[in-house]
Amino acid sequence: MTTIQEIGSATDLMRQIDTYLPDDRVAAVEKSLEYAINAHDGQQRDSGEPFVVHPIATAVRLADMRLDTTTIQAALLHDVIEDCGITFNELESEFSTEVAKLVDGVTKLKRLDMISENSAMLKQIVTPEATRAASLRKMLVAMAEDVRVVLIKLSDRLHNMQTLGHLPVPKQQRISRETLDIYSPLAHRLGMYDIKWQLEDEAFRYLMPRQYKSISRLVNRKRAEREIYTEAAVKAIKWPLDKAKIKCSVDGRVKHLYSTYNKLQRYERMGRKFDEIYDLIAIRVVTKDVGDCYAALGVVHSKWRPVPGQFDDYIASPKENMYQSLHTSVRGPGNYPIEVQIRTEEMHEIAEEGVASHWMYKEGEDGAPKVDNFETKMSWLRQLLDWQRELSGDDEYLATVRTDILQDQVFVYTPHGNVKDLPAGATPIDFAYRIHTDLGHNTVGAIVNGKLTALNTPLNNGDVVEIRKSRIPRGPSLDWLNPDLGYIVTGSALTKVKQWFRRQERESKVRRGRDLLKKELGRLGLRYNEKEILASLDYDNFDELAESLGVGQISIARVAETLSPAPDEIFKPDITPGSPPADQTKGLVVMGEPGLLTRIARCCSPVYGDEITGYLTRGRGVTVHRQNCAILRDTPDNDRHVPVAWGHYETTYASRLQIKAFDRVGLIRDITNVVSSENVNIHSLSSDEDEKTNACTVSLTVYTTGVEQLSRLFSRVETIPGVEAVFRVSES
Repeated sequence: MTTIQEIGSATDLMRQIDTYLPDDRVAAVEKSLEYAINAHDGQQRDSGEPFVVHPIATAVRLADMRLDTTTIQAALLHDVIEDCGITFNELESEFSTEVAKLVDGVTKLKRLDMISENSAMLKQIVTPEATRAASLRKMLVAMAEDVRVVLIKLSDRLHNMQTLGHLPVPKQQRISRETLDIYSPLAHRLGMYDIKWQLEDEAFRYLMPRQYKSISRLVNRKRAEREIYTEAAVKAIKWPLDKAKIKCSVDGRVKHLYSTYNKLQRYERMGRKFDEIYDLIAIRVVTKDVGDCYAALGVVHSKWRPVPGQFDDYIASPKENMYQSLHTSVRGPGNYPIEVQIRTEEMHEIAEEGVASHWMYKEGEDGAPKVDNFETKMSWLRQLLDWQRELSGDDEYLATVRTDILQDQVFVYTPHGNVKDLPAGATPIDFAYRIHTDLGHNTVGAIVNGKLTALNTPLNNGDVVEIRKSRIPRGPSLDWLNPDLGYIVTGSALTKVKQWFRRQERESKVRRGRDLLKKELGRLGLRYNEKEILASLDYDNFDELAESLGVGQISIARVAETLSPAPDEIFKPDITPGSPPADQTKGLVVMGEPGLLTRIARCCSPVYGDEITGYLTRGRGVTVHRQNCAILRDTPDNDRHVPVAWGHYETTYASRLQIKAFDRVGLIRDITNVVSSENVNIHSLSSDEDEKTNACTVSLTVYTTGVEQLSRLFSRVETIPGVEAVFRVSES
């Protein structure tokens, strides 16, 4: 059995946590460490070393940041559920619910695959894009609920990147692409710049090995010269700072390889060479308090000439990831540009560790770590949960996060002085939607820094933006969806605009479907009752039915036919389809008994498919009416109403129709041709012309098999040139 003493990194971990955790917390971590060693006993990594070295390295990185006990424990145990078969309940009983939840959260992120849509590596990934999007969504939501899940994941990823050389090249590139696309931007957004640059440089090594070696050689070739220059610059500014009695430390550094590569790419596009890049050097001034920061800035600007437009005050306006510092670019010794960052010691701690600095162990009354104003400072995390509720599709959620969270940010102000963070290149419309959806929908103008500005103008750091809203609700413009016009950058704003248009389009379809149904039922003489109609059809709500009708997914004739109840099949007399039977009452069933004396009421002429009822008359049997027949409704004796139903067999029924049309040559011929093509017999036909208006009314009696054929006939007749309307009539 392996012991703690046999693993060097385990000893390093215990030594590190002993510097800041009390004895009882050290014992809790030691218990977790022993548990992890036993659980992973016999397992090896691809490098051949014991597997437990990986979770220990993950925990060591977090201990270097002085994170709380629970996070260190979860880091040590983060692989035991998936790789060792340990259950959530076992961890909960052995340690605590909080530790078990963190381990479970990290386990769920373990299978996160690369999600870059533009990556050439996509073809090498077996996991479907939808699964990748869903995985990322889970990770970001888990992060919003407890950001320590991602702190562990970032530390886990960093150690994996540092030991990536033992894996096959395709896997190296896939993991590196995933790191560069997701984990590095995420570390940046969390303010964890130390992890960010290490992830970027490691990914750069495997994704672009040729460029990595080239940049390394260039940097090394100039290293001695650059170190001499940096040392001279530090001394040159330290002396006037000391003379001004500003207590501070000053150091210089050369930018990292991946950021150097990106800067070189930009300079090459400008026609400049690597030897001309002197702003690869950054000087950092760390003071005791905020007042000294601004005093130091005055000293720097008096010593070296500032570069116009290259000053940012992130102390007065902190970034959403809590980063605070003064940034300025100056012409240093030899008139070369140097970036100078000025911040306090506390700001420097946050700048290096970001959100992790707020989980650093600080003993509270209950022994738990204190997290000062964490929720207010990391408000963008709450947006992840808001989008989780608002956006239905994983891909849609992913696109929104990648544009709105994982890109470089600009910080702009509302007229009341509130700071809003937006991705670089965002416009006043993006700003309006970040304030409120309704404000975005009704934006008609924007005033930026007191001047009326076009709605597709990119915003800059420090802009004060006021949105002009339409007095009357008007909705967004279709132009906003055109990417070439540049009105919208953020995925959240784009989604809200698309949702608005989808909603308007759906409402239009629903209205069209309702109108079609009302018109059809009206001309067929059927009652329009939404509850009754919905009860007859398999739809969750009436709007869905109306939308299906509006887009033509279902036939209006089929709906009209379905609305009439279909009784069980009674009998099928041998009647030739299409020819009027001698007795149209043969298929009627009165009070459950077929064959009783019945007749069809001439006042409303019901046909097969109509909702009908019977009226008992002395000596004449039962007269069958449509349920909405006006004459039947006015009868005083309701006791004579009897239930009547249609039998299931095909026969034909007489219906009286009226056609309103513009009189022309061949109109009657066209009407009779259409009726005949539907296999409908015409019993009688007459027309009445109005010579003054040149309009005519064609009345005809036809025999149809029921409502569905009648509805189809109406639709065909309405397509005849000159026909304005066709409807069914009853005798007065």
